[in-house]
Amino acid sequence: MKILLVHNFYRQHGGETAVFEAERRMLQAAGHSVIAYTRDSNEIEGFGPWQRAALAPAAIWARDSHREISALLASESPDVAHFTNTFPLISPSGYYACREARVPVVQSIHNYRLVCPAATLWRDGAICEACIDHSLLRSVQHACYHESRLTSAVLATALAIHRRCGTYANLVDRYIALTAFARAKLAAGGLPEERICVKSNFVDPDPGARAGPGDYALFAGRLTVEKGVHTLLDAWKRIGPEIPLRIAGDGPLRDALARRIEAEGIAGVTLLGSLSRDTMLRELRGARVLVFPSEWYEGMPMTILEAFACGVPTIATRLGGMREMIDDGHNGLLVAPGDAEGIATRVRWLFDSESESAELGRAARAEYEAHYTAAANCTQLIEIYRQAIERSDGWAT
Repeated sequence: MKILLVHNFYRQHGGETAVFEAERRMLQAAGHSVIAYTRDSNEIEGFGPWQRAALAPAAIWARDSHREISALLASESPDVAHFTNTFPLISPSGYYACREARVPVVQSIHNYRLVCPAATLWRDGAICEACIDHSLLRSVQHACYHESRLTSAVLATALAIHRRCGTYANLVDRYIALTAFARAKLAAGGLPEERICVKSNFVDPDPGARAGPGDYALFAGRLTVEKGVHTLLDAWKRIGPEIPLRIAGDGPLRDALARRIEAEGIAGVTLLGSLSRDTMLRELRGARVLVFPSEWYEGMPMTILEAFACGVPTIATRLGGMREMIDDGHNGLLVAPGDAEGIATRVRWLFDSESESAELGRAARAEYEAHYTAAANCTQLIEIYRQAIERSDGWAT
């Protein structure tokens, strides 16, 4: 099969980019022909005033991406086009290029941007589903995207126009949601439920299970409010220095966290900064537990899957897809969002109960082997491509 992969890299690469690269390698290793069309949001740094002014309409229709994808489709004639992210430089114009070339479209959805201009279903420190329950205008009212009513209005307008034009209802042959929870939210937001498949992320290559029980707790992720990092520090004020906490990652709260750790004397906490993937996996294999206190719905965090692969149990919040990934008391532990005392209690238990911790870790590793390997994922993905091609037979004649 010949597959066109389409992706817009964010300025700070994260889970979506990791999945895009992993799927490309997986498909190539399985013998499929893969071509890629990518844009990078760092391009914006070099834009002049007129190009920056054109960013707003480009969110609705990116003429350059439409032209370039059309040319690529004409020269390569792929069997299917798989989009990972179109925001902000590709836009849904890519779907139209595919329909004009009679190439079926698959769209992976790693966040909630198609139902929430902020992409997170999160506002003012709490879950928010106002754009699903009421109107996209709520995002403008509350300045949900980057605390700007203007940019929130641009994104809400882009979504509204493409909904009215039937772009999402008609031009995407299969959507891929990462969890059943996400599928339900996307359907509630107006995407065609019958065309939303559920396919998880995966970890490849296999990093291998940890050799010992681990002697510290680890957090890994972007340092932002919705990731629950302040709740994490609240938990460590209760735990104290006898259990070390290592925090891997960077983000807008890094300096504030460092100041708080010093000002409040929160002992035993080390800020590691941003790490390479290999270094991150070494940190995971040395950990007793991954603590993942995120307070928004998340998609399917790669960090949790990597913990599964390393045989490390996770303490996570009882929210969204994390409830599907973690079987409480079997391959990890769940707590309520914002529950610092609950996190502290479970961390202490894992360090006091080495045999139970080891058993949770073995179950986590078994979960990886059963559900999150490249081999299992490739079979699912090719089947989704075939479904998209089948559907396209009804319009590409």
